[in-house]
Amino acid sequence: MKAWIPLGIVAVVFAGALLPLQALINARLGALTQGALYASFVSFLVGTCLLGALLLASRTALLPQAPLSALPPWIWLGGAIGASLVLASTLMVPRIGAGALVCLIVLGQVLGALLLDHFGVLGAQRAADPLRIGGAVLVLAGAVLVMRPWQSA
Repeated sequence: MKAWIPLGIVAVVFAGALLPLQALINARLGALTQGALYASFVSFLVGTCLLGALLLASRTALLPQAPLSALPPWIWLGGAIGASLVLASTLMVPRIGAGALVCLIVLGQVLGALLLDHFGVLGAQRAADPLRIGGAVLVLAGAVLVMRPWQSA
């Protein structure tokens, strides 16, 4: 294993640990201002400004070598998917809590990843074999245990 991989793993876990805090902050911003859509916009605006500053500081070229019009139209969906996740999180975290929100996001990610891997969408094909499906069932069970839908809030 390369020496930087453990540090990268720690960074990803730390970033993941901050996602519930981001949802809670955005929900509070929405409650104190014009709502979840406004808060989601502000979240993306701040993130865009930060990433723009990092691009400038790193002297990364702002435009790719190929013209943007040459890129496939679906390539722009990444930003739309991210925005929908931030908006959904901002709307739902006050209603279901940070723990349930994260569990449902992880469940959606696992199910989506299994499907994308199984059909080889934009990457190598990996079959959704019984062991991987069993892992998804365990994630589902974990989400149910965290959410406890049988108990009233």
